[in-house]
Amino acid sequence: MIASVTPIIRLAFASLLNRRATAVLTMLAIALSVMMLLGVEKLRRDAKDAFANTISGTDLIVGARSGSIQLLLYSVFRIGNATNNVSWKSFKALSEHPQVAWSVPLSLGDSHRGFRVLGTNNEYFQRYRFARKQSLAFAQGENLSRPFAVVLGARVAKELGYVIGEKIVLAHGSGAVSLSLHDEHPFEVAGILAPTGTPVDRTLHVSLESITAIHSQTPPRTQSKRDARRARLQVFIERPEDRDLTPSSITAMMLGVKSKVGIFRLLRDINQYEDEPLLAIIPGVALQELWDLLGVAENLLRLVSVMVVFSGLLGMLTVILASLESRRREMAVLRSVGARPVHVFALFLSEAAALTVVGVVAGIVLLNLAIVVGREYAAAQFGIQIPLALPTSADAQLLIYVVVAATAIGLVPAVRAYKMVLADGLSMKL
Repeated sequence: MIASVTPIIRLAFASLLNRRATAVLTMLAIALSVMMLLGVEKLRRDAKDAFANTISGTDLIVGARSGSIQLLLYSVFRIGNATNNVSWKSFKALSEHPQVAWSVPLSLGDSHRGFRVLGTNNEYFQRYRFARKQSLAFAQGENLSRPFAVVLGARVAKELGYVIGEKIVLAHGSGAVSLSLHDEHPFEVAGILAPTGTPVDRTLHVSLESITAIHSQTPPRTQSKRDARRARLQVFIERPEDRDLTPSSITAMMLGVKSKVGIFRLLRDINQYEDEPLLAIIPGVALQELWDLLGVAENLLRLVSVMVVFSGLLGMLTVILASLESRRREMAVLRSVGARPVHVFALFLSEAAALTVVGVVAGIVLLNLAIVVGREYAAAQFGIQIPLALPTSADAQLLIYVVVAATAIGLVPAVRAYKMVLADGLSMKL
């Protein structure tokens, strides 16, 4: 059996080599479709991992009672706004809870040229974790050690071209254009964070005291009042101890627990908090809920990639069928030297399988070449780490489906070739 199959395979490769131009184009079409199929699957998995690792090491996020996804969006992804604030009294009370190991306040509401401003403290840079508990690192400068200092995310500094020591003015609200500027006292760039591939890269970080100082009074409408307020802000810079700049409220807070077994008890205590309506979420659970909402788009990507593979296989079918007419004499010669109809059938089926297998291997190679070229760009722009790796078991299953589908499609020209007879191949049509 093997002895009869081997010559057929050699003959199939020799036939493809004789028609190498069309064979290469067909194989390339299959390779590109396989590359897209595997690429979409890999991007989906890596994007999901990057999404799930946007924040790690934080046990709970607490904000005003709303929805868990809404709280996650504005506190982590800087998208949207809170329905209400959390009082500073509640923040202090929860920080002193027996189960809480550490707490970090988050205050949103201002922006700079379309980028969100986050009011927090220096503990934020120590406690925030991403991508399997990696810590934030400073590419340049220092933290919020002085009044009216700002630490920029990597993307903010890159897109706006800011450097250490540059003066910037914050604006009220989160829009790209604002008519309400906090221009009584500019902030000075004190540090620039290393890229993380998370929303931190698109955030400006300032101290809570600085945020409180610029919001301490109604924005002045006359130049004299503006000068007076600028003078008061100068006092804060020179003698911060002379002014009480404790905020009355914050937007949200991040909490870490002393023991993982106490997370759900703390979660219950916060959600039943009597002083004001609060909501506590576990970031990992909320991230999974948000990803599930994106399932429709995920399935659409899969459908598109499957259709591309199907189009590539149809192209192979078209090429083989189109070559049948020109190969009628070839089939007749094979029959005349003793080839049976089943051998002709096996020849065409082998050609379809060979084109597919070579196309699959080429698709894997092309995918890895694309990863080598584009992974740094994907990490910088989208925060997706795309490592080089062999196909997973799920990928292998997809590739088996592709080969089986190609073999099934190859049955069409194989059956037609099977029906050719010797007389039809040798007869001359006028």
